[in-house]
Amino acid sequence: MRVLPIGVRLTVWYSLMLALSLCLFGAVAYLSMSHSIMVTVDEQLQQHLQAVRDIINDNAASGVPAIQDELREFADSLGKGARLRVAYGDGLIIYASPDMQREVGPARAPGDSRKFHMLIGGTRFWLVHQTISVKGVDYDVEAAASTQVFDRSLSRFRHLLYGAGPVFLIVAALGGYWLSRRALVPVDQMIQAARTIEARDLERRLAVPRTGDELERLADTLNEMLSRLEASFQRMTQFTADASHELRTPISVMRTNAEIALRRPRSDAEYREALARILDESEKVSRLIEQLLLLARADSGFPIPQARRVDLNAAMQNACREANVLAEAKRLQFHWSVPDDPLHVWGDSTSLERLFVILLDNAIKYTASGGQVDMRLRSDNGFAVTDVRDTGAGISADDIGRVFDRFYRADQSRSRESGGAGLGLAIGRWIAEVHGGEISVESELGRGSTFHVKIPLSQG
Repeated sequence: MRVLPIGVRLTVWYSLMLALSLCLFGAVAYLSMSHSIMVTVDEQLQQHLQAVRDIINDNAASGVPAIQDELREFADSLGKGARLRVAYGDGLIIYASPDMQREVGPARAPGDSRKFHMLIGGTRFWLVHQTISVKGVDYDVEAAASTQVFDRSLSRFRHLLYGAGPVFLIVAALGGYWLSRRALVPVDQMIQAARTIEARDLERRLAVPRTGDELERLADTLNEMLSRLEASFQRMTQFTADASHELRTPISVMRTNAEIALRRPRSDAEYREALARILDESEKVSRLIEQLLLLARADSGFPIPQARRVDLNAAMQNACREANVLAEAKRLQFHWSVPDDPLHVWGDSTSLERLFVILLDNAIKYTASGGQVDMRLRSDNGFAVTDVRDTGAGISADDIGRVFDRFYRADQSRSRESGGAGLGLAIGRWIAEVHGGEISVESELGRGSTFHVKIPLSQG
């Protein structure tokens, strides 16, 4: 099913709402006008009834002929649009206008009144029938007023609503469609501009209409999205290039060793030495591929594997025992401390142990022989805080903001000598963040570094 353009849909909804409003307005206006007319006619008839009461009261002593003369004179003064009939309670008519010579029903209690429409001589009248009592005598009085003029006015008003309403609705709908198209022109321009932006020119941005409305916010939002896409694409491109570069070196070394070993017959010792070099480089490739796969899982939003409530003390002690061997081989002073009470967090113990190993390995790697590495685990305001301090080379102010970037090396030569690919701290940051924590560093060139990891403690 083809979806209508938003401009058409807006026009349809606008037209429906306008049509509903017009119908409601027309109905209310018509009913108000009709009610106002009937109230006016009814007030006039009530005045006529009061006038009849006054005539009877003033002329009762003079007899019926006097009353008839006064009623006839009063009826003539009302004009052709009014009718009047007065009778005794027993039905005997005292005075009746033309076309009002019908029989009168039995008298009702004084004060009783009836109101209704009636055709008199083919003309529609509004009639009020009331029983009045004057000096102990009951009279049935009917006063009627023609509604012909009012009916014609109401009819013209209905025709005006029926005729002008649709025309007004059509004109308003066309105007609404034109306005909606004009309002959506900047959106169409954004669509056309966005369609021309490809992966190779993500630096382009959409023109922002400075209108201060939703269109400006939409353009700003799309430009922000393009900035994020550009940054992500650049990171992906850089990541691919760096990964290819890191893989190229060990693969080239393995290929070179294999080619040299096969150029001529060699002794068993020479073959074993060549195979050992190839094995060493293949282990580097395996570690690098494992790290790349782990970062790929991080980019895909992979959750914590086997998440459960774990003791952070145990994970840190395991990492420290592993790092102690490296520290002794490099003749470093290595100290660590954990609190007496276990610190429980929600996560994966293997991943957390890997995080601590990465930080300790990084500290040992960049600390010269005779230096010192300290690791401390503590509780602070609902968080488990780990501090890893070394007396190594430190990090410059230019590099400290990028040490967690992938493949970034603050010291290129030292990283290559030690076999690092620049992925360890990036993996460490992902492990900390996936556990709901954060990682930061304080460092000064030539005075060592301190890495801080905060992970929320598990409650209960």
